Amino acid sequence: MAPTTTNTAQDPQALLNTFIDRRSIQLVSVLGVGAYGVVYLGVHVPTSRRYAVKLLNNPKAAETEITLHSRVSAHKGVLTLEKVVRENNQVYLVLEYATGGDLFSAITQQQGIASNNFAIRHIFTQILDAVQYCHQQGIAHRDLKPENILMFSNLQAKLADFGLATTQLVSAEFGCGSSFYFSPECQGQLVKNKERIKGYSTRQNDVWSLGVILINLTAGRNPWRQATMKDQAFASYVKRPQGFFKRILPCISDELNDLLLRIFCLDPSRRISLPELRLRIQYIRSFTATNEKKNASIPPRVIAKLPVEVEEAKPSRSSAPIVSFTQSLVHTLCDYSNGFSDDTFDGFFDDDDDEDDDDEPAIVRRAFVVKSPYPAPTAQVPSTPAACFSTSPCSSASSFDYPSTPRASPAELNKKAAIDVDALNHLSFTTF
Repeated sequence: MAPTTTNTAQDPQALLNTFIDRRSIQLVSVLGVGAYGVVYLGVHVPTSRRYAVKLLNNPKAAETEITLHSRVSAHKGVLTLEKVVRENNQVYLVLEYATGGDLFSAITQQQGIASNNFAIRHIFTQILDAVQYCHQQGIAHRDLKPENILMFSNLQAKLADFGLATTQLVSAEFGCGSSFYFSPECQGQLVKNKERIKGYSTRQNDVWSLGVILINLTAGRNPWRQATMKDQAFASYVKRPQGFFKRILPCISDELNDLLLRIFCLDPSRRISLPELRLRIQYIRSFTATNEKKNASIPPRVIAKLPVEVEEAKPSRSSAPIVSFTQSLVHTLCDYSNGFSDDTFDGFFDDDDDEDDDDEPAIVRRAFVVKSPYPAPTAQVPSTPAACFSTSPCSSASSFDYPSTPRASPAELNKKAAIDVDALNHLSFTTF
């Protein structure tokens, strides 16, 4: 039977075993439910091919998601939007089905990613390339998190869920995204002069989110619950950034620690650019302190050491209006960043709340919003060219402009150690 207009928010099961797209796709099970709507497992009747079918609660708001996702859908690192079906006053997005679930599950179910240098590098580079492509197409994702990275065989990762994506370079839609992952400026905080900022860079916000994902991959933890001075862990970072990550995440290497200071630069205009971030990821010898000390190959099966709980977090999306990229807003951002220093961040944010949170890394938790493999190479990674990277935690490099992703030359590729593809079979993956 054909689906009828139903309140799926109240009963996601209501459309099971119904058909869409001229009865060619059957909705057979519920894959996920959120404020955005429901995702079903759909089966194409003539071919038995599986799809993820996303039914959106707000058809009008869906048009932006459809437009932006379609613009980048052809990239190999972005989940393919196969088609859009409009039936019975409802909008269905027919999406590529991810056979390996999401990255959140891959991390928390201890599938050999944490402490595996090659797996971390391989997955994170794919995410970086997808995000940079989106930025080059004029799109900021604004909801980067492991739940929105979908996994396939051979540790292939694809970016999904463009429900919060925007073409705005600067937005006043504060609190947009998932609280564990959005940047401090995205929350519209007060600064030294007690004036609230009027907008934030959507691309720089994406860079911040990528940093949290990198910590998730490496340590299986979050560095803080929310990047606000109300969070004691984040407040500790603001006041004493240099030793913060090594203190709360002793498992990370010195190389990664230095990189995290560049990613989590509080001045958004001086935060690391995506091309530099990608280059530094390629040159990191080890992401973890254990492997850094051993300076040896990663064993084929490595289990994350830290326990992880899964707990849903409340969605967050502000109703604030989008602002255009005007000259006055540029000045506002400049005023916002003038209070930062390479040496001290103490006192920049307005800290009116004395709430006590534990100064401990937060457990990785599943976050929902309104819109919501191989062993490491045995050869040494080439020495990092000092001229490529800034030595300051906050360099003057800005990621408002994104040149093409650096590509290794054939000569450079020949220097890299050959990776044993067959070794993939020795890793323990429960869903890939």
